[in-house]
Amino acid sequence: MSGSLHRGRTARSRAADAWSGREQAEAFNLPEVLVRLAGPDPRAADDAELTDLFEQDQGDRYEDGVVEGSGTRDLARRRRAMELLALGRVRSPRDYYHLAMVLQHSGLLEHYHLGFELARRSAAAGFRPARWLAAAALDRWLLHRGLPQRYGTQYVDTGGRWRLYRVDPATTDEERIAWDVPPLADALRRAEEMNGERPGLDEDTEG
Repeated sequence: MSGSLHRGRTARSRAADAWSGREQAEAFNLPEVLVRLAGPDPRAADDAELTDLFEQDQGDRYEDGVVEGSGTRDLARRRRAMELLALGRVRSPRDYYHLAMVLQHSGLLEHYHLGFELARRSAAAGFRPARWLAAAALDRWLLHRGLPQRYGTQYVDTGGRWRLYRVDPATTDEERIAWDVPPLADALRRAEEMNGERPGLDEDTEG
């Protein structure tokens, strides 16, 4: 038994080391990027390559999971998307949204922070789909900081069961609606559905 536990810890340590190395490889100067980040230009054409990266990102995902091998592809997409940002090719409100979504599938706090700023500015420029993404990026940043999420967009796997990550009780449903986030009751209901339950029914009830 102790040998199995030791091997498990070793495997987890190796995985953690690998992830830490990946984060270091993606590290960037967030304050400098934010200072240089101009507002999106509603008149600018959408960048075709960034649109393709976004579509690939979404193609690697479905309602309850991700396609095998998506992590490696996510990393390549994030790196190229950040290169496009450095080249000044992220200009339109939709570009801002596309980049924010690609960064959402990361493990780096700075990516979540930058994604929030991109989505927030995209939404302010009138691109409505960015509203929910701004809320989700902020919630994900808070989750990874160990703080309560604000809106209720993030779920965590606890021993094979999904639950809604803890939510700041001060946030109202009116605030959620302003960012196109469903009411808290709907978010809690979704967790039940993700676990194969039916709201109002016992766990072992069929149907």
